[in-house]
Amino acid sequence: MKRLFIAIFMLISFSGIAQTYRDSIAAFRENYKQEFLQDARSPLKQEDLQWLRFFDTDRKYWVVATLIPATDTNSFSIPTHSGKIKRYHRFGYVTFHLKGHRKNIRLALYQSCDLVKQAAYKNHLFLPFTDGTNYLTTYAGGRYLDLSITDIKDNRLVIDFNKCYNPYCAYADGFNCPIPPDENKLKFSIKAGEKLFGKKGKE
Repeated sequence: MKRLFIAIFMLISFSGIAQTYRDSIAAFRENYKQEFLQDARSPLKQEDLQWLRFFDTDRKYWVVATLIPATDTNSFSIPTHSGKIKRYHRFGYVTFHLKGHRKNIRLALYQSCDLVKQAAYKNHLFLPFTDGTNYLTTYAGGRYLDLSITDIKDNRLVIDFNKCYNPYCAYADGFNCPIPPDENKLKFSIKAGEKLFGKKGKE
């Protein structure tokens, strides 16, 4: 009886944690939608928000990564979908294990040479990537994650792919969206975060 009670207690506790996590992602996505209405440059209006699509929340895409500081911090160019060039430097690399994959995964973190000069973005870290879902269920040009230096504790930080999002170029032309470098090209699918925009006209 005691073992049964413990098992039931653990099941209820786990369910509660899972529900809380799903609620946090739902709140994050609702805030994400509202930010389109607050940005004067936004390609989306209120009536467009209904066409935003997301994968179901999946906790396996929440990972704790190890940070490896970059040894070469010289700036380099990243082309954008509009043809404009933007300058970035590598802040470092994150390595982590994803359930279902044998090998550790490695991705680069970048800082914008322009944005880092602004107080509001001095700690901002940019993680653009492409994966096996592009052209199929997600935007062909890849997706983004925003992180912060302040999130790093003892050379570790949380990466949550449930929060990855589309660049503005997924919705309209005329934006300078960085194209993820080849070093951040994943050969498998990340079935988390934002999907293709549901409204026809931009793919």
